[in-house]
Amino acid sequence: MKSNKPIAISVAVILFAATLIISAVSPKPTQNTEARQTAATASQTQIHPKAADYDMRGVWVTYMELSMENESDKSEAAFSKKFEKIAADCQSFGFNTMIVQTRPFCDALYNSKLFPASHILSGTQGESTGYDALKIMCEICHNHKMKFHAWLNPYRVTASKTPSKLSESNPYMKDKSLGIVTESGIILDPSNEKSRKLITDGVREIVANYPVDGIQYDDYFYPTDIGNSDSAQYSEYINSVGTQGAMTLEEWRTANVNLLMAETYIAVHQSSQSAVFGISPQGNLGNNAQLCADVVSWCGKQGYADYICPQIYFSPDNPHLGFSEALKDWNELSYAENVRLYVGLAGYKAGTDADEGTWQNSDTILSNEYNILNENNKVSGFMLYSYASLNEEAAKQEIINLKSAINQSESTPSQ
Repeated sequence: MKSNKPIAISVAVILFAATLIISAVSPKPTQNTEARQTAATASQTQIHPKAADYDMRGVWVTYMELSMENESDKSEAAFSKKFEKIAADCQSFGFNTMIVQTRPFCDALYNSKLFPASHILSGTQGESTGYDALKIMCEICHNHKMKFHAWLNPYRVTASKTPSKLSESNPYMKDKSLGIVTESGIILDPSNEKSRKLITDGVREIVANYPVDGIQYDDYFYPTDIGNSDSAQYSEYINSVGTQGAMTLEEWRTANVNLLMAETYIAVHQSSQSAVFGISPQGNLGNNAQLCADVVSWCGKQGYADYICPQIYFSPDNPHLGFSEALKDWNELSYAENVRLYVGLAGYKAGTDADEGTWQNSDTILSNEYNILNENNKVSGFMLYSYASLNEEAAKQEIINLKSAINQSESTPSQ
């Protein structure tokens, strides 16, 4: 997997240029879409964001895999022991980066002044465990010579009735205007300036106080069941700008998401000289538009993200969209200087009947997909979803073969 060395520039230049992007994508009454895009493109030619100077071999660690809810012993020692095993397994496999879910439900697996303690550790949101899980995880991960990226769900407050009860200290419970209720759950309102500030202040809190090597957002943006849940917000926008030259609902929503991405980019680079910001969108390129995720801009224009990692969770024989076809779509996009492309691989599907049973056609699917990525000049690494697949019996042979492929590529001298 090919990579380019980062070009070092001052944080001031990054902030100046990214601020121009924000003003360009912000849904202001006096700006139309074309003007925003033109201003953003012009400003981004000045930006050379920091990027990782190594090939990514990452693994996602989910909140379910960290959960202490059903453990009889929820002590600091018990959590430390649990994460120590996770990190040791990851290092042994050959990963160099752990992407760990750190804020799953507008809550925190760390000491936060903005968000309540996550129910993942204590069983009840807002109930403190008395220890700082993120501090422990960073220390253990770094002791195992791996980098640590804090994986955040920026908008999600609840999903499918999880968590079952929100803490009174949850920002949404303190101010319902921050959120939008849909059939699938509650999200922070992407159009609400206070919501965006809460999210980015949370990013600053992590990057400033913990030795994280990166921040990552996953693929939850506007939910597909949003319907007309934000009709009042959109009507307020129309009333402020008038119908002539106004953005469509989809354009407006997309501008809201773009604004958060650019603001997060600023927050990360202002708070750290080395941390990077990445986004992991859906692997089916066409599906991202339904979520108002402007992946084309995030890849092609500097100032939104340092890396993009599409979740190409497909077998080669998936009858709807195969791995190579999906990768081809991402390969054909334009990438700005120092915007890295990583690819997410579906360890969780290995050996299962997913993708209409096509994962059962072979036990070398993951290793073959890894080899395809390794020969791809645009791809700088991969991330495996998720840690649990390393110990799944159904995935056992796939995981063995993947590890063998990684070891072989690492021992082969570069041409």
